Amino acid sequence: MNRTEKAVSIKHQGRNCAQAVLLAYADVLGKSEEELLALGACFGGGMGTMNATCGALCGAQMVQGLRGYSGRSMSAEAKKLHRRFEMLCGSTDCGELKGVKGGRMLCSCDDCVRNAVMLLEAGD
Repeated sequence: MNRTEKAVSIKHQGRNCAQAVLLAYADVLGKSEEELLALGACFGGGMGTMNATCGALCGAQMVQGLRGYSGRSMSAEAKKLHRRFEMLCGSTDCGELKGVKGGRMLCSCDDCVRNAVMLLEAGD
């Protein structure tokens, strides 16, 4: 199973979108599953309220930091991922993505998770 479908499978096991993305990278992050679950616990559902950033994107940016941080700013990488996610999914706001705001779903949770991992896998 590829990493994108692994993340979706994890989501279907009761994890939030951020946790699903983080756990899909457990093999390369050097953190325990429990640490990754805790790290992503409050970032599902648009940071818990559907009024903020998509949990899948938050999880992907956490993966970016855990994989790439070396004491320097990672703002450029985070901005690039954010921009690409927005272009692919139609928004970065959970409420907009789910159709709670605006009345029309732009991207399902499964596809947000899938797209976040796909963008991480694509790298630069």
